[in-house]
Amino acid sequence: MNFKNMVKHFKLITKHKWVVFKLCCKAGEPWRGFWHDMSKYSITEFGESIKYYVGTHSPIIEAKKDKGYSEAWLHHKGRNKHHSEYWIDENAPNVTPIMPYKYAVEMICDKIAAGMIYEGKNWTKEYELEYWNREKNIIKANPKIKDFVTEVLEQVAKDGIEKVLTKENIRKIYKKYCE
Repeated sequence: MNFKNMVKHFKLITKHKWVVFKLCCKAGEPWRGFWHDMSKYSITEFGESIKYYVGTHSPIIEAKKDKGYSEAWLHHKGRNKHHSEYWIDENAPNVTPIMPYKYAVEMICDKIAAGMIYEGKNWTKEYELEYWNREKNIIKANPKIKDFVTEVLEQVAKDGIEKVLTKENIRKIYKKYCE
């Protein structure tokens, strides 16, 4: 194991968790921010992430390139309800149910924080919407959740985080699409 990668990855995920926590507090879900991504410190996720650490994007991408799958991702998505993949059940009548509010808020905060961490000084309020527009047709999620995410990120791109990530505004958008 590469000690340098271990320290760098630990700093990266801890910084990411801190940004998610701050954003979740703004959006009225501090407990979701506090518990966010604790599984990243598990042996399964942390170990693989050290091996494939690059610093500019998720080690999961590198593991998938090398092995065709990522043990860390399989572990992570099965334990973290803020990922749309957690909510997929191919054998259920509703394959992609609507994600509950608190996890949908955490997902938004996670997406924004990931962009902020990986883009650093190059991050702009438009970044996450541009990224989302490239991936939203690929990921499997309830269409209402996709609409919720799209509107929140459109508002962030237009008005910025401070104005958009409020408990009242996020709740209003979620109700518009998901309730």
